Amino acid sequence: MQLVHTCYRITDPERSTAFYEALGLEKRRELPIRDEAMNYFFGVPGHENPELELTYNFGVDSYELGTAYGHIALTVSDMGETLEKLAAQGIEPERTPYSIREGGSLLCFVRDPDQYRIELIERSDD
Repeated sequence: MQLVHTCYRITDPERSTAFYEALGLEKRRELPIRDEAMNYFFGVPGHENPELELTYNFGVDSYELGTAYGHIALTVSDMGETLEKLAAQGIEPERTPYSIREGGSLLCFVRDPDQYRIELIERSDD
């Protein structure tokens, strides 16, 4: 078994594409769903499978996020550098990066254009 991707719905493909590319994901392909919607697939560079599917349903302007959705998480090698690059594109963290416990990884959250939360976790390559 292999987890192939996660999917959620978006309201502005251009803004969402710019956001996820700013995070470092690469757009892999677009796939129309009849005349109802368009899927956009993104993945981590160097990994074969798409990990994120964004669905744009034509004619839908908003969605209720609900209380069940949490977040997706991405690792970054340098939190400061990552946040600096994101800030240059108008993407700010919810709050200053922090650790859950002493000696734990540094983390923070950003929100995509549809207000989905994305957790950034600093992990060194060693």
